[in-house]
This record gives sequence, structure tokens and C-alpha cells, in this order.
Amino acid sequence: MSAPAPSPLAIVDAEPLPRQDEVLSDAALAFVAELHRRFTPRRDELLARRTERRAEIARTSTLDFLPETAAIRADDSWQVAPAPAALNDRRVEITGPTDRKMTINALNSGAKVWLADFEDASAPTWENVVLGQLNLIDAYTRNIDFTDPGSGKSYALRPNEELATVVMRPRGWHLNERHLVDADGTQVPGGLVDFGLYFFHNAKRLIDLGKGPYFYLPKTESHLEARLWNDVFVFAQDYVGIPQGTVRATVLIETITAAYEMEEILYELRDHAAGLNAGRWDYLFSIVKNFRDGGARFVLPDRNAVTMTAPFMRAYTELLVRTCHKRGAHAIGGMAAFIPSRRDAEVNKVAFEKVRADKDREAGDGFDGSWVAHPDLVPICAESFDKVLGDKPNQKDRLREDVHVEAADLIAIDSLDARPTYAGLVNAVQVGIRYIEAWLRGLGAVAIFNLMEDAATAEISRSQIWQWINAGVEFENGEKVTPELARKVADEELRNIREEIGDEAFAAGHWQQAHDLLLQVSLDEDYADFLTLPAYQQLKG
Repeated sequence: MSAPAPSPLAIVDAEPLPRQDEVLSDAALAFVAELHRRFTPRRDELLARRTERRAEIARTSTLDFLPETAAIRADDSWQVAPAPAALNDRRVEITGPTDRKMTINALNSGAKVWLADFEDASAPTWENVVLGQLNLIDAYTRNIDFTDPGSGKSYALRPNEELATVVMRPRGWHLNERHLVDADGTQVPGGLVDFGLYFFHNAKRLIDLGKGPYFYLPKTESHLEARLWNDVFVFAQDYVGIPQGTVRATVLIETITAAYEMEEILYELRDHAAGLNAGRWDYLFSIVKNFRDGGARFVLPDRNAVTMTAPFMRAYTELLVRTCHKRGAHAIGGMAAFIPSRRDAEVNKVAFEKVRADKDREAGDGFDGSWVAHPDLVPICAESFDKVLGDKPNQKDRLREDVHVEAADLIAIDSLDARPTYAGLVNAVQVGIRYIEAWLRGLGAVAIFNLMEDAATAEISRSQIWQWINAGVEFENGEKVTPELARKVADEELRNIREEIGDEAFAAGHWQQAHDLLLQVSLDEDYADFLTLPAYQQLKG
């Protein structure tokens, strides 16, 4: 007997949007409902497992490679599936949310890949969730243009052969979509909503365009979570009738636990794996979150002092390159977040040199490509990889067998000389308040102090404040980091913002709300697993 038809999903607490029926069709919602019915129970079990693992780390203050999967790591015979032509050359990838203007600019940017982001660069308002999907459908059908209401400038797509390949990033497993519920009132996981709508509408269309449904998988914490995604892919491909292996997924190794399971993650996804990516801010956030009660040796200094050349970060990136190339997968480097200034050429000159040095290092280390946040950085990143790759699409033949990383190397935080500073506390508060305020207005990618910031930035900012307070950090002048000091700095920043933007703009924003939320997640004794969980409760729309 066949399984019963899935219960239809209900749209709740959401104002109707223009053309939403094109995205939220009965057939598309039936597919999402079936994903929810089949896979949400396992998602729930894996979230519970995260809590258990975190308790174990709190007890032992250590991590190691898994003994139960040693045979997978020791078996040199397996490889991931060969990369499809559209994903073979990934030397420059641009990231950004799926609003209409960004969709056109990213596709036109000259980058090989656009990470179309429904996760950290997108605040999950219903409008962003649904219209972001519509923008991608319109892009693939070449039914998209945009005229900026402020400048009057018009944007349109270049010819198909000049457009970036889209790799779409759904939300992580921990986030639900409150506007879509089943017959019991249970919310559907946001990742299944984002994946399901995109896959249902575009999988066959992308194949016709010579590409395919490609995904970035965020916040993965274990190979079991990768296995769940793989099962989703297998089911989805059968459901719409496309060949197994059409889906390709690149996994962000942006949690400390996943860093110990890179090979196992590729193994679970081997028929669908495209590569791994080294993400900086979420990775540091994960270290703080997991080792937050591990004592002084796990205290991170100011976030800007933790560069990719820090010994424990270098261990992580070199292990990632070696792991990927051993298994035939792409290794993708981290973000160049600088946003060029239209007013200060000197700021640009210094920043461009830093970006170039960072991309030169990645290309020299064996990465096959890297991320940028702005079209002006595409040629700089391309130049760094062109010098190393030449006409080759990647350098997966560089096996990096010289790399030997021990389990302890990945958590040797105290190998870094830098210490927390008062200026670092001020910066964490400044960026935290400014980012959260924009997020509450529905913006997930925000330029702050010439850097493109996303939710990972706010996570590391509030996590460092929490860690420094709870570890009893003292600055060089003897001043101790306390809740009172954090409140004082936050109140000063709120006054500075009011002076900077004026009373009218201040009143029109969400500044006090952002200030209060930052302090809540920075000072609460019970550390919130993700800032976006309490923030989503306050997000309108």
C-alpha cells in the first residue's frame, strides 16, 4: 500500500505577496510537505544530538577524529563524483542575497559562481523567502530586470553564456519557517522550504540550461547531518524524475565539529558532493560556542586579530585542501568581505592589497577558488587564481600530501599571541548593534565600516562578548570585562549612532531593539545556540 498523501501546508500570519502563487503552487507545496513528513523527524533527532555532543565537549574540553569512522578515512579507493562542467572552474565565487538587483548584478559580475543566499546574508522575512525564489525563477527564464527607484539606473542580464553558475544556500537545520505549518501546526524547517521550492521549480529548467540544481549546505555539524541531506537529494531527484547525481552540494566547514569529519561528510554525499568551503566567522563562532566553558586557553582575541594565518586556522584550511583533493572534490576558500569606498581611494588601495595577499595565499595553498562580497573584487580574486591555475579549471591534482594535522592542532587556540582588547569589545558592540538593527529591517547583508557583514558576524561579536565576560578576561590596563562594562559600551554606541544619523532616522529604525537584543544574547547566563532564533521572534514580516 502506498504512503498517504501529505497533508497540505498552511500559510499563516503572512500578507499576500505579488505573484506568490507562482512560487507557492499546490504542486510545490505538496513536494515541500512530503519533504517535511519524511525528513523533519530525523532533523529533530540530529538537533538533539547536537545538544548531547555539546554537553560532552563541555565535560572533556576536547575533540578528536571519530574512531567509528576510521575505516572511511583509511580507505583510499573512494572519490566523490566528477564535477559537472558548470562547476569545474570555481576560481571566483561572489556571495549575496537574492533580491532583484543583487540577482542581476551577481549573475553579471564575471564571477564563475554566485552563492545565492537564503541563509546568513538574508533576513528570513516572508517577502525575502518567497520573492527571492521568484527572482531566481525569473532569472532562469530571462524574465528579470530592475530599475533603481533612487538613481533611475536600469539593470538587465547579460547573455546566458556570460552568467555565473548559481549555487543556492538554504537555511541551516536549526531554523524553522514560521509561515508554513502542517496540519498539526508544526513549522516546516526553513532549509526544507528553501531547498524544496527552489528544486521543484528549477531542477529541470537548470538541466535544460546545461547546469543543474547546485547547493551550499550551511552550519553542518556532523556526517550524519550530511547523510540526511543526501537522503533528501535522493528522494527529491526521484520525485521530479531527474537522474540520480544531478544535484551537487558544497558543504561549508564552518563548525569545529565538522572540521573533524570532513572526509566522512564527503563520503556521505559522495554521489552528490562538489566540495568543501572554509568559512571564517561561523567557524570561530562555533569554537566559542562549543568551548565557551573551557577556560582561558579557548579565549579568542579580537575577531580581526584571528586571521587565516593563525596556527589553528592554518591547520583547518590546509586539512580542508588535502581532504578535498584526496577525494577529488573542490576546495573553496573564505570570504573577502571588503566593500570598496566611493570616497576614499587610499582606503581602497590598502584593502585591495590585503585582499590580494589573502587570495594569493589561498591559491598558493591549493584552493581551487575563493569568495568575494563585491563585484569590484572579482578581478582581484581572479588574478590570484589565474596566476596559479593558468588555463586549468582547478588544481585538484595538488594533493598536499605534505600536510599533517593532528586533532589537537585544530583547537590550539592558545597558539595565538593576540589578546582581547577594549577596542575589540567596542567593535563587537558596534558591529553587533548595527547589524542586528538592519536584520530586523529585513536586511541580511549589510555594509558596516567598509566590510560586508552577515549573520555570522553578529554571532562572533555577541559570542566574544559572552566569552570574555564569563572567562573573566582583563584588558592590558587591568579593566575587567563585566556585564556592566558591556552595557556601558552599548549605551555609548547607541548615543553615538543617534548623533551620527539624527533623531528622526534613529526613531525610524530599530536601534533600541537591536541594542537590547545584543545585550540579551551577550549577557544571558544561558547561551543561545543561535542569535537568529530569538531574533526571528522579533522579525516582522
